[in-house]
Amino acid sequence: MKEPEEQRLVMLSRLGLAALALCFGLQLVSVEARPTARLPDPRGDFVRQCAPHMLGRWAHPEEVCSCLHDHAAAVVEDTDMREALLRGISETGVPTIETDWVPAGKQAEIGPTFTKIAKPALQCMFDPAK
Repeated sequence: MKEPEEQRLVMLSRLGLAALALCFGLQLVSVEARPTARLPDPRGDFVRQCAPHMLGRWAHPEEVCSCLHDHAAAVVEDTDMREALLRGISETGVPTIETDWVPAGKQAEIGPTFTKIAKPALQCMFDPAK
């Protein structure tokens, strides 16, 4: 038969393990119960920054900004050029690309980029519902 001290240690260790298991189980339940963190919405941020520049110019600034994001900027394949274009629109309310916003080796692409976005940008500004 085990000594009382030894029995007490075994019982305390079992109790400690049970407490750890309970804490671990509660931790898992609380992790599952938390709402998932939402990732930032770049499109929503763009529209929020762009729309104030469109006030007074257009009847529906959010529609114009959404259209520019979804149609005009979407035709630009190059990431640097697209980011510069979106920055220009969100900061000024019109399609703009500053030369210092793009790498030096891509600055020659600014003109062709405007040619590429001209039709969808005009469509967005003058008839964004289509």
